[in-house]
Amino acid sequence: MDTIQMARARYKHLVDTFATDIRSGHLPPGTQLPTHRKLATEHGIALVTASRVYAELESMGLVSGEAGRGTFVRETALSPAHGIDQPAMAEGMIDLNFNSPSIPGQTDLLRHALRQLASAGDLEALLHYQPHAGRRHERATVSDHLKHRGLNVGADQILIVGGAQHGLATTVMALLNPGDVVATDALIYPGFKVLAEVHRLELAPIALSAQGPDLDALEQLCQQRRVRAVYTMPTLHNPMGWVMDLAQRERLISIARRYELLIIEDAAYAFHAENPPGPIAALAPDITVYVSGLSKSIATGLRVGFVAAPTHWVPLIERTIRATTWNTPGLMTAMACGWIEDGTVMRLEAEKRQDAMIRQSMAREILNGLEFISHPASYFLWLPLPEEVRADQLVMALMHAKISVSTAEPFATTEHIPHAIRLALGSVDLETLASALKTVKQLIDAHACDVK
Repeated sequence: MDTIQMARARYKHLVDTFATDIRSGHLPPGTQLPTHRKLATEHGIALVTASRVYAELESMGLVSGEAGRGTFVRETALSPAHGIDQPAMAEGMIDLNFNSPSIPGQTDLLRHALRQLASAGDLEALLHYQPHAGRRHERATVSDHLKHRGLNVGADQILIVGGAQHGLATTVMALLNPGDVVATDALIYPGFKVLAEVHRLELAPIALSAQGPDLDALEQLCQQRRVRAVYTMPTLHNPMGWVMDLAQRERLISIARRYELLIIEDAAYAFHAENPPGPIAALAPDITVYVSGLSKSIATGLRVGFVAAPTHWVPLIERTIRATTWNTPGLMTAMACGWIEDGTVMRLEAEKRQDAMIRQSMAREILNGLEFISHPASYFLWLPLPEEVRADQLVMALMHAKISVSTAEPFATTEHIPHAIRLALGSVDLETLASALKTVKQLIDAHACDVK
């Protein structure tokens, strides 16, 4: 056997040995593995080979490499898709992973809306195919609704879609090609990550702070690479909760114009922020596609969303709607537009902002002593963990306590995943939320003490 074959055999043997020890529990979750240099020395292999061993173990989901800390065994019982996919909740599980906020009386609203539709004159029309982008009067209703968000667009620029996720998907499918580079924040909405993976887009992460993205880094990226688009959540970012100020928005637009970027503005949570700066789509209407919906403001089961796009892109997006769903179901669209017209949507948005503020206040009180990042009127918060606490182990401990939360992995577009969790505050009643938050605090403190 020649030298190259021997090195390959030693490398594969090391990977297999580590994998077996991890899966058998001989190396339990949280175990810190030798440094790359120490592994190379102990086994008589090159440093690059040692790095390759850990890289393969990481690709198998067995370890995680953390800058400045080392390589650790992962909690393999935790699915890498946890926080992206939405499995059926186990009996008694408290959901702090996905937000499905509900205000008392929403079920009665649905009953009333269905009764109104049953007696409406155009009920039969809802049984037939609808125009791909929605009926003209419904697009006009959405156009009027968006004026409350600071966006003044005509009905001919509105396309009604099956929720904001469908709006993002049709935008990407219509305007981007597989292999295109899209600049994103280092932490983003997981649904866009899944969409990028399916459409084979390359996401290029931009460093971030508690106030917004690092726009110097975005400009540097554009100087180095051919970036096709930027995906942004300027008004109440998920998961960081920031609202970009006007100067940041104008700088982002300036960069986009200089490097000919398409801007995709995700405004799914924008209604939570009172009196924010104008949407990017209002400041740069010729290069921005604005995507939002009513799932967060009314109900997650109501899959009605809307896209506002420059006129020259509307036919491309409309054709993609045809290719994916033909049209948003007429019954759902009619109900949603009725709620916009009678003021129900505005009322529910105000009530949910107030409800979210109560929950954020509760979280600040219960999680006292822990640093976290949030918007005071949002339904989620971002909780970086103490250095000695590992996210995967904490999430598993919480699952055993019947509480489901998400790690940073579904949100991260960087190679190294920060140790943090996102807590969704809107899916359970206040008493249950208080109890769950107390358990989160207790388990973080316990894990920190165990290490010390």
